[in-house]
Amino acid sequence: MDEKKEEKDQAVENNAVSDGYDEQKGKYMTFLSGNEYFGLKIQYVSEIIQFQAITEIPKTEDYIKGLINLRGKVIPVIDVRLRFKQEPFEYNDRTCIIVIDVKSTIVGLIVERIAEVVEIKEENILPPPSIGRVDKSCHKYIYGIGKVGDDVKLLLDPEKLLNDDLSSLEQASEVKNEEE
Repeated sequence: MDEKKEEKDQAVENNAVSDGYDEQKGKYMTFLSGNEYFGLKIQYVSEIIQFQAITEIPKTEDYIKGLINLRGKVIPVIDVRLRFKQEPFEYNDRTCIIVIDVKSTIVGLIVERIAEVVEIKEENILPPPSIGRVDKSCHKYIYGIGKVGDDVKLLLDPEKLLNDDLSSLEQASEVKNEEE
């Protein structure tokens, strides 16, 4: 009798897990950077926090702003605008940090402001254009263009966004965590 109950509980638990994933499928956190709206799959987003004091890391790329202490865990933060080689902006009360988890690496993305969570169906995602200025640096981090009504959102591939610096970001946060 207990074995049947266990099987039923496991089935319910499995459905709950898959339902949670299904709820996130096709959902994107959108944010403004420069004049463009970008989307990031919601499954990568751990949380959104207010902008806070950042400890700089010497001798790193200009877009790696430094480290923050998030409830005792030190995580690196990067400025999305600087990563895309856009003009820097002055941080204000709308500036926030999107904390993302990419393959167990936690990183904060400084963005001008959060827009909304939108659902973009697979059929409304187009490949990025291959014509035009190839040197647009933000385009190498884009895997698609999502159509949302009359608007479009540039959909980010967070692995590509962090890939160049993943090892240096991990080392920086590991060194800081070991110091504490």
